[in-house]
Amino acid sequence: MSIKNKNRFAFIIPVYNHTATVAQVVKDAQALRFPVFVVDDGSTDNTYDQIKEITDIQILRHQQNLGKGAAIMTGFAAASAVADWAITIDADGQHYPEDARKLIKAIPKKTRPIIVGARADMKGVHVPWTSRFGRKFSNFWVRVSGGPAILDSQSGFRIYPLPEALNLKTKARRFQFEVEILVQAKRKGFQVFESPVRVNYNPNGERISHFRPFVDFLRNSSTFTRLIFTRIFKPRK
Repeated sequence: MSIKNKNRFAFIIPVYNHTATVAQVVKDAQALRFPVFVVDDGSTDNTYDQIKEITDIQILRHQQNLGKGAAIMTGFAAASAVADWAITIDADGQHYPEDARKLIKAIPKKTRPIIVGARADMKGVHVPWTSRFGRKFSNFWVRVSGGPAILDSQSGFRIYPLPEALNLKTKARRFQFEVEILVQAKRKGFQVFESPVRVNYNPNGERISHFRPFVDFLRNSSTFTRLIFTRIFKPRK
């Protein structure tokens, strides 16, 4: 059965305490003339003040910090009313929103996959060791968990089909959401493709990461343990 070609796109930008970078990310995303949804996940700084005057965007706010995955899911629900695809991008300025055009071009005809923006030059001297280690760790365990074999399972720059992404039954709601949804997608028969995108790790910039190596390593380990367990002991039909 052929799949209807749907091509409406919307940006989803989850943000938590990125007051120095979020406004520019939003404005750069607007240049592509897609709807923009900014999900403020309980920021405690003046992130909201930086974006509240930007016109033609929709701001969704969590009263407390629920996690990046929860913010993305809130964005999915809102964007699905006006778009067939969600373009997720981090608010920390590491990505170039115009590279979304590359991801869009990577979508095959008559299929509705997930497209992951594989960050280039991740071996550069300015790339934090936590990012390099985290990507290798995540890539390996995504495969072991039954997910796709890809190069950058931690990239937050992606395209998801809507409303399908809402129905993948992910349980993680923090950073681990982005690896779990890849595994769940593969289990449900969704294809996952990658397309290279640029990355900006400017040592003189103000990029802020909320990834906590020890805490999030434990959370990642817990998520992968659950996924591997359910893969091994999947009930037989």
